[in-house]
Amino acid sequence: MIRVLVFGQTGQVATELARQATPDMAMTCLGRDRADLSDPAACAAVIAASDADVVINAAAYTAVDRAEAEEALATTINGTSPGAMARACAARGIPFLHISTDYVFDGSGTRPWQPDDATGPLGAYGRSKLTGEEAVRAAGGPHAILRTSWVFSAHGANFVKTMLRLGAEREKLTIVADQVGGPTAAADIAAALLTMARAFHAGHGTTGTYHFSGAPDVSWADFAREIFVVSGLSCRVEDIPTSAYPTPARRPANSRMDGTALTLAYGIERPDWRDSLRRVLSDLKEI
Repeated sequence: MIRVLVFGQTGQVATELARQATPDMAMTCLGRDRADLSDPAACAAVIAASDADVVINAAAYTAVDRAEAEEALATTINGTSPGAMARACAARGIPFLHISTDYVFDGSGTRPWQPDDATGPLGAYGRSKLTGEEAVRAAGGPHAILRTSWVFSAHGANFVKTMLRLGAEREKLTIVADQVGGPTAAADIAAALLTMARAFHAGHGTTGTYHFSGAPDVSWADFAREIFVVSGLSCRVEDIPTSAYPTPARRPANSRMDGTALTLAYGIERPDWRDSLRRVLSDLKEI
């Protein structure tokens, strides 16, 4: 039996982790009432008092634009608290799995980002997540940081659900076409994390920073087109540049990420997001 402690309960990845728990797994998912990430010491105390074999942090401050005005709070939730969790795990000698983001990079060029490439976040959200990465590494315990991108699922707020709503209301949508990345289903992220958790529990987990995103890489506009095709909506997509859709936070233009290191360490391949999209649309019909 592997005992897994998850920070997060209602978010996209935490929801999928709970759905994928198997009979050989005792999983506890903590909501904000039991673990508030704005209180780093309380989060660390939960780990210290637990009997967990593995801790997964699937909770985060993800309001990218609002973070520009709330950077201190975002940094506490995405930076200070993961560091406190990682230190608590290191003190107990148990692995800590932490989700990060493509936003730690500046989005330049067209080459897929490697895990050891220089970081350079464009905004407060990216800076807060980078602070978390650095704190997790500094804790010195066994850990894996999983950078991912463009998360979607049948739960919570995400691009797929927004497109389905707007696509049903309008004949045409203008969508940014000069940002490219890998859409990633929360279910696939959860599966990857559980594979890594089992590897650590079996004694052959590999500490490091890894990239995991859906394939093939695509623009937001082409992602929207595929959503409409698969869902049967007739909404047309008009390509626009990022400059035509200003937001408080700058988005990276290049969110391509190379997942080779994850494949070599854990045997986890990049999933085809088109297959995952079909599963999410099927899930939505059942909700």
